[in-house]
Amino acid sequence: MTSRRPWLVAALVLGVPASLAAQTYDVVLRGGRVMDPESGLDAVRNVGIRDGRVAAITEDPLEGREDVDASGLVVAPGFIDLHAHGQDPFSADLQVRDGVTTALELEGGVFPVGDWYAERSDGWRINYGATVSQGAVRFEAMGRDREAAVYQEATPEQVVRMQQLVEDGLSAGALGIGMGIQYTPGASRSEIFRLFQTSAKWGVTNFVHIRYAGLVEPESSVAAVQEMIADAAGSGGSVHIVHIGSSGLEQVPLLLDMIARAQDAGIDVTTEIYPYTAASTDIRAAIFDPGWQERLGGDYGDIEWVATGERLDSASFAARRAEGGPIIAHIIPREDMEYAVGDPIVMIASDGTPFVGGRAHPRGAGTFARVLGRYVREQGTLTLMDALRKMTLMPARRLEAALPEMRRKGRVAVGGDADLTLFDAATVMDRATFAEPAQPSAGIPYVLVGGVFVVRNGEVVGSARPGKAVRRRPVS
Repeated sequence: MTSRRPWLVAALVLGVPASLAAQTYDVVLRGGRVMDPESGLDAVRNVGIRDGRVAAITEDPLEGREDVDASGLVVAPGFIDLHAHGQDPFSADLQVRDGVTTALELEGGVFPVGDWYAERSDGWRINYGATVSQGAVRFEAMGRDREAAVYQEATPEQVVRMQQLVEDGLSAGALGIGMGIQYTPGASRSEIFRLFQTSAKWGVTNFVHIRYAGLVEPESSVAAVQEMIADAAGSGGSVHIVHIGSSGLEQVPLLLDMIARAQDAGIDVTTEIYPYTAASTDIRAAIFDPGWQERLGGDYGDIEWVATGERLDSASFAARRAEGGPIIAHIIPREDMEYAVGDPIVMIASDGTPFVGGRAHPRGAGTFARVLGRYVREQGTLTLMDALRKMTLMPARRLEAALPEMRRKGRVAVGGDADLTLFDAATVMDRATFAEPAQPSAGIPYVLVGGVFVVRNGEVVGSARPGKAVRRRPVS
């Protein structure tokens, strides 16, 4: 008897499950090395994508409207950058060439939150999101007086106002609270603890640049991390300590031991690193108030003026500080940075700053490829799976309690979002340097966001803007 379903006969003959053989996918990634840090899958598979989600992962052949030969490439979750200040199209195009599919402004935050999301709603290359900014709400509560917002201790009434403004931002869908405490030295410990209490009430995380990046007691990085651990424990909240390398300097191993032991005690504290020996900020920041050389263990010649690449001396430092603008500070000990890169509790995040005239710290263009090329392939500091876990699964899990949708990201899994990065493990490498910081990474030929190619054959797809808001549901 002739079957009325010839596709079923073919499927049975070929050994292909009928449920897969009968389907046509939007995209099929054929024969890539699929690596999923959640399940541990590391095998050659075909991946079928439909309606922006991963619909099949199988050894069996799949049919797609678009078929990509992924043989020789790793098919990984798209990289999630929790710390990306470069929230502009130029920066996003460099980020996506580095394999990033989600770039979030969580340390600095934004305000007003609703306006920030609205500005990006008409099309963005990659997924975007932000916290509510402690610095900005402090500026509002202190009467929009910059000097007071940085250096003045707030009254109890002003702290209450800050809490109200933070709640406004959280009501608008912010992902947490972003705190740059070292940039606002007037913020008392009690003020910060009250904000931790607000975050705990809302079930969100504080993403914090700690109070001190210093080697000198009592204003040391150790004291600053102790404050964060105590605030998280005392409030019942959670904290993510940003850029442990530039904040910890020579004390990084001790700080990571403190954080690991706090985790073991049930305190919700995490951290991150960028794989460079130089920091970057504005030269006017309170970080460079008098005494900075002793605190940071650096000197004028360690400071590079971004616009020209010149190293400063005492006279040019004073002139540039009066002018204001971005600098690069070559002050992070290499062995301590590399220690953190290899530590299993430390995530990877870029802290990428906006490019001005094509110039900025190269971390905004090369962080993730640098880890894969230098610290996985060349130095063996990490296994490839461990590196991917630090770039994908760990950042996703940091946000899942506040945003359950993040359970669909950071994995290559059926039902997950098709945010995927395909790279050549043998050639992937950063190309951005301090002299030429806007050079895109190499060895990443394909990147998809929501199942849409945003990088194809190593080039940005100019018309593709599938990025979506990563945002808690606004409260009406």
